[in-house]
Amino acid sequence: MPTTFPSSSPPIVEIRRVTRRFEHKTALDDVSLSVPRGGVFGLIGGNGAGKTTLIKHILGMLKAQSGSVQIFGLDPVQNPVGTLGRIGYLSENRDLPDWMSVGELMRYTQAFYPNWDPKFAEELREAFDLDRRSRVKTLSRGQRARAGLLVALAHRPELLVLDEPSSGLDPVVRRDILGAIIRTIADEGRTVLFSSHLLDEVERVADRIAIIHEGRILLTSSMDDIKETHHRLTLRFEESRETPPALVGAFTCEGKGTEWTYVCGGQSDQLRRAAEAIGATVVANTTLTLDEIFVTRISG
Repeated sequence: MPTTFPSSSPPIVEIRRVTRRFEHKTALDDVSLSVPRGGVFGLIGGNGAGKTTLIKHILGMLKAQSGSVQIFGLDPVQNPVGTLGRIGYLSENRDLPDWMSVGELMRYTQAFYPNWDPKFAEELREAFDLDRRSRVKTLSRGQRARAGLLVALAHRPELLVLDEPSSGLDPVVRRDILGAIIRTIADEGRTVLFSSHLLDEVERVADRIAIIHEGRILLTSSMDDIKETHHRLTLRFEESRETPPALVGAFTCEGKGTEWTYVCGGQSDQLRRAAEAIGATVVANTTLTLDEIFVTRISG
C-alpha cells in the first residue's frame, strides 16, 4: 500500500452534531465527524450501528433533522449538482439495473459524469474480468460488486464512498476491491470513505478510522495513533492479590495472584508510570489488533 497522508486543506466531509431518528429509534445521536482530504477513512461498527444512515446523509439521500453536513464545503441536500458529480458510490445492496448489460451500464453511467475516463473504465472492466455482453441480472454477487465499483471509479471521483464493499464476498473478490481502493488514492487529493464490519481489512488499508456504536461516534483518530494508544499490559505485583488494583486508563482486567493483565488506553510511558504507582512491574506490553480495540471500546 502506498504511503498517504491527509492534506492540510479543509476536510472533504464535515459533519457537525447530526441527529436522525426513525420513529422510536435514534439512528444517529449528535454525531460529529471530520474526514480529511486524501487517504482512506474507515467507518467501523456492527450491524445497525448507524454506518449506512451516516453515509446517506453524506450523499444527500437523507436530510439531517438537526446539525449540519457539508461535502466539499457544500450542503449535499441543497446542492446535489455540486456534490454528487464529484462522488463515486458503491452501495451495500449493489443496486444496479438488472436489465442492462455491463457495456450498457458503462455507457449509461458515463452520461452522468463529464469526467468519465473511458480508457480507465475499460482497464477496470478487464481487471475485474467482466464481459461487456453479460446482463447484470446474471452476474454473481462478486461480479455485481465489481461492476458497481467500476462505475463508481471510472469518473475518477474526488471522494469514493463504499458501504460494506466486501460484505459476503469471497477472499479473492475482496482483494480485488481493496486493490481498487488503493489505486484510487494514488492520485494526489483523492479520498476513500468506506464502512465495514470486517476489521482486518480496515486495519490493512485505512489511514484513519472512526468507531460508531448505537448511533454515536466512540473514537476517531489515525490508525497509527489508535494502535499506539491501546495496549495489553501484564503486571506483576510483589504480593498475591485477590482483586486487581485500579489502573489509570484500564478498560478490562483479568488474572490471579501476582500477575494481572490489563487492556488499557494511553501511551506506553504513561501506563508504565501508572503501573509503578500501584506497586507493579510491567512484564509484557503488546499492541492490540483493531478487532480487539473495537470490542474493548463498544463493551466499555
